[in-house]
Amino acid sequence: MSLEVNINGKTREVEIEQRQDNKACINLDGKHFEVDIVEVEPGIYSIIHNDISYNVELFQNGNGKKYTVNTLYKTYDVEIFDAEAKYLKYRKKDFSDDGRTIASPMPGKVVKIPVKVGDKLKAGDTAIIVSAMKMESEYKVKKDRVVTDILVKEGQTITANQPLVVIE
Repeated sequence: MSLEVNINGKTREVEIEQRQDNKACINLDGKHFEVDIVEVEPGIYSIIHNDISYNVELFQNGNGKKYTVNTLYKTYDVEIFDAEAKYLKYRKKDFSDDGRTIASPMPGKVVKIPVKVGDKLKAGDTAIIVSAMKMESEYKVKKDRVVTDILVKEGQTITANQPLVVIE
């Protein structure tokens, strides 16, 4: 499982490569760690790495996956971005970098394309519907636009950030 973890404003790439019982192999920004981790009480963890024991308290902050993490000497603000959190984060953003291309932030499958090349769309009209992570998302235009090209077909599997529909 791959995650982005923001720790005190710095984003780190974390991949849990293997986990069996309380043993875990973790890749943190390209460095490999083998740890023994146990939740000793709700929100309190004992982590052993290289025969050194660390105790960590984890407190959830509000909604989502934001936490305060306390160790013996330091406190960290942590936000975890797993696949679901990344999807929801990027879904809130505009769907294109240039305002002319509609793309999905997650890989998925094109469910429906309710427009044709040349169609004039009003703000709020749906340009394409994509299924990703068992959820269907409608990508709507935010301003009046004209469809100039459709780059995919219904039923087609797509990659993250692949251009789907071009609008002017």
